[in-house]
Amino acid sequence: MMKKKIALACEVCHSKNYYENKSNDQRLIKNKFCKNCNTHQIHKEEK
Repeated sequence: MMKKKIALACEVCHSKNYYENKSNDQRLIKNKFCKNCNTHQIHKEEK
């Protein structure tokens, strides 16, 4: 199975801060540091 490169965007300010590889079909949600909000926020996979 091939891995896809996806962008993770902050849920508050919607800036794309992280890029990761993904191999499954589920939506990726992680708690990461947002440099624009200057706090830890939930980052979701962009469509």
